[in-house]
Amino acid sequence: MSKTLLSMKKKNSEAFVAPKSCQDAIPIKRVYDDGIFQVGRELFSKTFKFTDINYAVADYDDKQNMLQEYADFLSTLDAGVPTKITINNRRINRLDIERTLLLPDKDDGLDDYRHEYNRMLLDKATGANAMVQDKYFTLFVFKKTVEEARAYFNRAGAEITARLKKLGSICSEMDITERLRLFHDFYRVGEESNFDFDIKTNRRRGHSFKDYIAPDSFEFEGDHFKIGDRYGRVLFLREYGTYIKDTILADLTALNRNIMLSVDIIPVPIDESVKEAESRLLGVETNITNWQRRQNANNNFSATVPYDLEQQKSDIKEMLDDLTTRDRRVTYATVTLVHTADTKKQLDSDTKALMNAASGDRCQMGILKFQQMDGLNTALPLSTMKIDNYRTLTTESLTALHGFRVQNILHTNGNYYGQNVISNNLIMADRRELLNGNAFILGVSGGGKSFMAKQDIATLKLSMDCDIIIIDPEREYSPLVRAMNGEVIHISATSENHINPMDMSVEYGDGANPVILKSEFIMSLCEQLIGTTGLGAIQKSIIDRCTASVYRDYQQRNYTGTVPTLRDFRAELMKQTEPEAQEIALALELFTNGSLDTFAKPTNVDTKNCLICYDILDLGKQLQSIGMLVVLDSILNRITQNRAKGRSTFIFIDEIYLLFQHEYSANFLFTLWKRVRKYGAFATGITQNVEDMLQSHTARTMLANSEFLIMLNQAPTDREKLADLLNISNNQLGYITNADAGSGLIKVGSALVPFVNRFPKDNKLYKLMTTKPGEGE
Repeated sequence: MSKTLLSMKKKNSEAFVAPKSCQDAIPIKRVYDDGIFQVGRELFSKTFKFTDINYAVADYDDKQNMLQEYADFLSTLDAGVPTKITINNRRINRLDIERTLLLPDKDDGLDDYRHEYNRMLLDKATGANAMVQDKYFTLFVFKKTVEEARAYFNRAGAEITARLKKLGSICSEMDITERLRLFHDFYRVGEESNFDFDIKTNRRRGHSFKDYIAPDSFEFEGDHFKIGDRYGRVLFLREYGTYIKDTILADLTALNRNIMLSVDIIPVPIDESVKEAESRLLGVETNITNWQRRQNANNNFSATVPYDLEQQKSDIKEMLDDLTTRDRRVTYATVTLVHTADTKKQLDSDTKALMNAASGDRCQMGILKFQQMDGLNTALPLSTMKIDNYRTLTTESLTALHGFRVQNILHTNGNYYGQNVISNNLIMADRRELLNGNAFILGVSGGGKSFMAKQDIATLKLSMDCDIIIIDPEREYSPLVRAMNGEVIHISATSENHINPMDMSVEYGDGANPVILKSEFIMSLCEQLIGTTGLGAIQKSIIDRCTASVYRDYQQRNYTGTVPTLRDFRAELMKQTEPEAQEIALALELFTNGSLDTFAKPTNVDTKNCLICYDILDLGKQLQSIGMLVVLDSILNRITQNRAKGRSTFIFIDEIYLLFQHEYSANFLFTLWKRVRKYGAFATGITQNVEDMLQSHTARTMLANSEFLIMLNQAPTDREKLADLLNISNNQLGYITNADAGSGLIKVGSALVPFVNRFPKDNKLYKLMTTKPGEGE
């Protein structure tokens, strides 16, 4: 046995005392507020929780890079310091779902829709795979005092967090309540919602913290144990294949049961590793020399060295190369797994399934005989190796036992966007938690864009107290808006509803002169009105001059009184002496004094409703892009007012590509896109014309900087450009190639996961959201 193992066993050795109670069977001696546990005479532990990464859907090269980063991470672990990586499969508790996911009644006439939404969420969450998977990293250290241990954990924890961040995983410390809840939920399955632990109250009452987590009873048998009324069994990885598949841990934890799997790692110092490898190499070479001597003695001078000896020599030389030239380490590793079931029959069946899963990966699982208590404490993130079963692995070989699979998105106050295709977990995302909550919904016709947008709108209306504003150029959202007690405003050349594009409040300029931003908007508007020729430098100067002039009196009145209109702006243009000013005025005549003067009149629209849909279908193609621009500017005024109230605003812009066809309208939208984030607002662009939109540099920048994207089925050319822009792997592209409606990829922050959104058809919400003929109301 190596010096490292002997030293660790000596430090961790304690006289066995038969437990007299369930509490005694839990090897925790003391707990501290920051989550440090004392689990031995001089042994302390600290647990970190880390998020998964998208390993399963990555390309081969990306997987190799991830494994390389992970190997580098393992190589930095301190020699002789035990480390445990734990994967925890736990069943979702129905009461937790009801408390955290379901929408409460508000008695506003929409509770029937909330009940439908809640039934759908419960069915999805408690369906075939009502499991979530958490991952933990537990450090152990031998120190004389907790202060010394705390100093070590602070240093090592910071390094672990930084290393995992390079992999795309977020790591966070677990405090005392989180760590105790982890064990409570394992020991007391079905009572997860009863956990109510407060360390200060606990100390004041003089209670033991173990009283809150210990089960009602423990019974340890030769090959299984009982926790209360449930049965459990600890398995260990007995035999490793010559080649370990990188999916072995994912396969072992794919069973839909409560499972805790741990990989215990003890890194060996480099000098000891090299000395051990050289000793083994010398032994193999001695065996080869002795074999050749025997063959020569038998006059067999041409005999070939047996394959197994050559292979042993090759393997040891490769290990030496890893240690001396590639900065790898030797580790001792043990894999243990504990699973529980309601009955002994189910437990035996699950054990057989787990063993079959291991054999499919050319490994062999074994049952710990008469070591179930030690095995249980080893499998849980409680203590170091309590069983003598370890395998010598280099850090590179150890990367096969990584446990990474796919990212999950489960924000505390998130909205439902479907299910993760790989894990089947709910996708609950809250755009307010992102650095930039603006979004795009992209896909070909029939891919489910409108349905996803309507579902988002309905969920926001039912769950949050916020303003929701929709620009609807195809009249798709009116039934949903009316059903949700919203207001539909029709804007057309003949409509009595008018919006003055010259409206402006003092907050419009974000602290600067509001006219500066308004001038840019009016340039965008003129660009749309004049046509595809665009604006030259002279025309831009004239527009800027006239904008400042027409607002002068209004500003002097402290933004009160009559607001200027486009007619006033045209009249100001007519006063200018330049011929270019007369040309702009002539181009505006149709829209100020002609038949298309709907945007040249004072605003008479009441926008007090918190859910508003601007229906601009009847504007026709000539006025549609102008109408979108004017409505956007009106929305900007609304957002600035909501900012002062501390109220969130969500904007949905259908056919957004229309605004990217001209330079100034694209720039205005880009400015709006950046500003709304600071104002507590969130904009969503919806389009099927991805290729047209990506021709605009501004649109590409907006897409690349948006942290929330829903990509449904894409046309071939769109797929290539999106893959380029967003660094999507070929495997991930497969999820937006010939995808069914409501299926694709969703990007939430750094997470990019495949999803499917199968909304039940037998309810009113579906009929309000669907655009399929014959299915709507």
